[in-house]
Amino acid sequence: MRKNTLIKERKKVSALKLLFIDGFLILLKQTIPMRQLPEERFNKRRLISTYFSVVVSISLVLFLTGILGILLINSKKVADHFKEQIVMSIYVKDSAKDIELKQLQKTLRLNTATKNVIFVSKEEASKRHANEIGEDFMEFLGYNPLLNSIDVYFKASFLNPAMVSKLSKDIALYSYVNEVVYDRPLLELLDENIKKITLWMLLASGLFIFVALLLINSSIRLSIYSKRLIIKTMQLVGATKSFIRRPFIKTHFLMSTLGAVIAMSGMALVIYEMQKRFPELQIFDNPLEPALVFIGVSLLGLGITIISTFFATQRYLNLKSDAVN
Repeated sequence: MRKNTLIKERKKVSALKLLFIDGFLILLKQTIPMRQLPEERFNKRRLISTYFSVVVSISLVLFLTGILGILLINSKKVADHFKEQIVMSIYVKDSAKDIELKQLQKTLRLNTATKNVIFVSKEEASKRHANEIGEDFMEFLGYNPLLNSIDVYFKASFLNPAMVSKLSKDIALYSYVNEVVYDRPLLELLDENIKKITLWMLLASGLFIFVALLLINSSIRLSIYSKRLIIKTMQLVGATKSFIRRPFIKTHFLMSTLGAVIAMSGMALVIYEMQKRFPELQIFDNPLEPALVFIGVSLLGLGITIISTFFATQRYLNLKSDAVN
């Protein structure tokens, strides 16, 4: 009886030991994933933050580059607007015949550099002066001392000091022309400043494209650097370079596309506000210009992204296994 009792007690102890061991193993199995979960979450967060920084870098750089391109285009419009406000006034003698004036106006309109020709009578000129100075000078003088004139406005693409100077000298040779007047110092100053501004804007555009190349390239290289061990592991198990490179190019292509969409959305908002505040720019009159800027910015971002991804992955593919760390 005692032997049977001892055997039963030993069996109970053994059963309790097995139960304890099984429970410990179950608890251990449940505990290990819980310990690994924060690490997995950390890796996911790091991956998301890396992708987020790449997208933000691409969108910000493309946005600023696009804004610079829009400003470059519209700076030319602003310059053309001011150039086309410069007028050359041809004052004719009172003895000039109507047929002579009409012939002169016709000759001026046929000139390819001419944008508009307006005949201003001496009566209309006196009204303008009266409105400007606030009183009618004819009441004091008793007569109108002004002359009939022809105002000539030029196309911005043809306007330059040499052309206006030559035309004014040719017109001054007519016997019925009293005087040809235009603001030569203003024209020369405007022409010189426009050339300087255009040059600096082009230099700034080139510098900004270079900076965009560096920033996007650096962001992509940092993103691929975090995957260098995966790249080398895939290569060690026999994956080809093109097979390894393909998902990285695809991922960064999608990120570049997203960055370009964000950048273009911001550019569209800026263009809308510019048109709203400065309607004289007439941005939407020629939608091809902003469309070209949008396309250029998108192609720039995609091109830099694909090239940077290719060379960044190639760098780690060419490294030896012991040099990856």
